[in-house]
Amino acid sequence: MDMSTYVKKVHFKLHESYPNQNRVVTKPPYEVTETGWGEFEIVIKIYFVDSTERPVTVYHILKLFQSETNIMLGKKQLVSESYDELIFSEPSAMMQQLLTSTRQLTLGPYKHECDFEEKKEKTLHAILSAKNKIRLEVADLKERLKVARETIDKYKTEISKLESQAEVDPGGSVAATS
Repeated sequence: MDMSTYVKKVHFKLHESYPNQNRVVTKPPYEVTETGWGEFEIVIKIYFVDSTERPVTVYHILKLFQSETNIMLGKKQLVSESYDELIFSEPSAMMQQLLTSTRQLTLGPYKHECDFEEKKEKTLHAILSAKNKIRLEVADLKERLKVARETIDKYKTEISKLESQAEVDPGGSVAATS
């Protein structure tokens, strides 16, 4: 969706270590590209075409490091995403018109960094593998419990036999007979 019909500009306030930490973008895609390392909060302020609508401030935690080996070796890009949604309660007539008359924005083909189908397959495979492993462990534990109960019953039977065969002699000692 082409947000430029209702967004006038977007102000990004980056970490103070960046030269020109305040960046203003006036056309889509409303984004800033930088390089660096660390983790910090970016303050994003969205200004609207309709000046009666107050600007909206969004806070985004940016994570510019990862411990995954492929990312550290530069074989894979680091992606840190979050989702925010703007809801306009009782917008002005002008803003209502701008919001409902937006058109599709074509910036060329977009390929997301993450292949969600592949991720879904890997996750499903991991879940099924874990489920199978747990099923085998439960079966093994049930068998071990069965053997332990049988052993306990065997010892209880032996103890009962020994107790029934025991004789108490007049001196108070217990003697077992076979």
